Amino acid sequence: MNLLTPSDLLSHADYEAQRTTLRQEIIALKKRRRIEVGPLVTLVFENRRTLLFQVQEMIRAERIFEPSKIQEELDVYNALLPGTGELSATVMIEITTQERIQEILDSFQYFDRSDTLALTVQDQAVFADFEAGHSKEDKISAVHFVRFPVPRSFLKALGEDGAHAGIRITHEYYRAEAKVPPALQEEWLKDLKA
Repeated sequence: MNLLTPSDLLSHADYEAQRTTLRQEIIALKKRRRIEVGPLVTLVFENRRTLLFQVQEMIRAERIFEPSKIQEELDVYNALLPGTGELSATVMIEITTQERIQEILDSFQYFDRSDTLALTVQDQAVFADFEAGHSKEDKISAVHFVRFPVPRSFLKALGEDGAHAGIRITHEYYRAEAKVPPALQEEWLKDLKA
């Protein structure tokens, strides 16, 4: 894994000068790496570029200059970097009805179990490993971070001509599937071959 380091960061002045262009590039990249699974769940598959941008944005927004604080930000986002043979994603439960936020979030209790969220290709499924600390017995977060450990057989099937990948959620109160578009499938292949 190629961790983010302070040397990867642009200075505040350089980042400000390049921010508009960088934002446009990352917006386009994230569009290819984003997928809705049913009406309430969206995944954004992270890579080194998306996470480096997030660090730069945090440093900018929080006006962080102290090296130890910058390293803390890097450490947070390095924890989200996919390792060798992995995909990682930010999973968002997106509720737009203000008066139903708590009710809908409560219905997602135990969403972060090991058999709920899967990537599929042909007859294979790879289940998400959820980062701990985003739910309790009586409360669940609207944002989760997941890793998908991808075996060679899955990668091989994903790279075959005509392979159809998907994402499946099987939860007591939320069941949905999405076909992975070719652009996202290509991003997965790039990540897994890096």
